[in-house]
Amino acid sequence: MFDGKFRTPVDKAVKPLGAGLRKTGLTPDHLTILGLLVGVGAAVAIGAGMLRLGLLLVILAGLPDLLDGALAKASGASSQRGAFFDSTVDRVTDALLLGGIAWHFASTESPHLTLLPFAIASISSIISYQRAKAESLGIDAKGGLMERAERIIAICVGLLFPVLLIPILWVMLVLTSITAVQRFVKVWKQAAIAPVTAARIEMRRSRRQSRRVARTERRRTRVPRRQP
Repeated sequence: MFDGKFRTPVDKAVKPLGAGLRKTGLTPDHLTILGLLVGVGAAVAIGAGMLRLGLLLVILAGLPDLLDGALAKASGASSQRGAFFDSTVDRVTDALLLGGIAWHFASTESPHLTLLPFAIASISSIISYQRAKAESLGIDAKGGLMERAERIIAICVGLLFPVLLIPILWVMLVLTSITAVQRFVKVWKQAAIAPVTAARIEMRRSRRQSRRVARTERRRTRVPRRQP
């Protein structure tokens, strides 16, 4: 929901900040790594029961994640590698935060309650996989009630009001499950009316294979340099 309604306005708002960060010599990968390190600190703080400190660190970890895209655009450093790295770090950070909550529950609540954040992490990984697999097939899978931004916001509210943390996680579990079903139905319907997708995939594979063959032939026919 956030990506669909608020992503464009937010990107416009942080665009000037990206231009400013460009002058510091930082790269988008630097910001991504910084966000990961702060996320590790947030998970440790939450696991130790310092929920308010964890909340502060979660917010700070979100700032680099918000600004790395703006910096990439301002510096002309946008790349598939950077997008892949950023997405991977996001998944790792999410797992760390939910792991910290699970550790907190194991220390202060029933050990069985640790299954709640574990279940949320598991279904969240399914949602991410659905989008990645659908986009590899040329199908759109964005959207849903509980995407990553909504999950982070919900966790922040639970950390701010610890008495609400467990109820919020139960709501997250339900909404995350609904989101997984929504994406499955969305992709299923698109796949039913887009039979050309398989042809497109095969075409891309053929092109990659042709390029590899061409590179191999060039290496074979290359004239070796004379030794001095």
